[in-house]
Amino acid sequence: MQPATRTSTHAVSIGATTVRKRYITDHEAEADREWACLTLLAEHAPGLAPRPLGREDDDRPVVVMERLPGAHLAPRPMSGEQTRALGAALRRLYDVPLGAVEAAGIGPRTYGPAEMVAVLTPWLGGDHDLEPCRDPVLVADAVAAAREYVADAGLPEPRTTCLGIADLNPANVLWDGRVARLVDFEDAGLSEPAYELADHVEHLGSRLPGVYDAAALAGAVGLDADGRERMEAYRPLFGAFWLAMLLPGRGSWRRNPPGTTEDQAAHFMALAGHH
Repeated sequence: MQPATRTSTHAVSIGATTVRKRYITDHEAEADREWACLTLLAEHAPGLAPRPLGREDDDRPVVVMERLPGAHLAPRPMSGEQTRALGAALRRLYDVPLGAVEAAGIGPRTYGPAEMVAVLTPWLGGDHDLEPCRDPVLVADAVAAAREYVADAGLPEPRTTCLGIADLNPANVLWDGRVARLVDFEDAGLSEPAYELADHVEHLGSRLPGVYDAAALAGAVGLDADGRERMEAYRPLFGAFWLAMLLPGRGSWRRNPPGTTEDQAAHFMALAGHH
C-alpha cells in the first residue's frame, strides 16, 4: 500500500467524461492557480493535462475538467517505457514558453527554495519529543544534521526557467499504456526542472516504493550535466522536508507505519553525506 503523506486539500468527483475538483484549504488561491495552469496547458501543451471546462462556486470553488484516460501509477518501480513517457510529458511541461506562463499570471510554485528554507527552520527547531520513535538517537542525530544543513545549505542560486507541477506523487501521473499525463496543478508555478525533479524523486509517496529512478528520470527529461548537479544539490532539502513532516505529532507521523521516520532519517543522512 502506498503510504499516505498529506491531508487531502480537495474533494474529487469523477464522472464518465468529467472530473469536478472542490477545493478545501486555501481554496481560492488553489482554484485560481489550477485554472490558470490548465488553461495555459490546453493552449501550449494540449493533451498533457485535463482541459478546463468550467468553474462553479458555492461555499468552496469547484473546477470542472475533462476526464483523462489512464490509471494512476502503481506504487512500484516504473518500467523503462513508463519512465521515458513521463520524461516526455515533463519536458512538454517545461517547454511551455516562460513568457506565456508569466502572462497567465502564474507565480512561483508552492515551496520554492527560499520558502522551503524559511519553513524548515522553525519546523526543525525547538525541542521534539522523540520517545515514540523506534530509534530516538538516530532521529535526533538526523534532526540536528538537518537543522545544521538548512542553516547553511549552500543551495544553488535559484533559477526561474519553466512551469513546474510541484506535486508529482504517483497518484498525479496517469498512464494509459503508452502516454503519461499529469493532473493536480494546485501547487504548480514558476520553477526550474532540477528543483522539480529533486522534489519528485524525494516525495515520500514515490521514494518508499521506488517509483521513480532519479538518474533515469533525469535522463528522460533531458537534464544536462549542470542540471543533474543542481538536482542532486536540492535533494537533501526535500529529504529534510520529509524528515520534518515525519516527526512525532505531525500528520505524516500518524499516517505512515512505524519505522518510516527512521527510514527517512537514515535517508537524509545519506543524502547529506553523513555515513
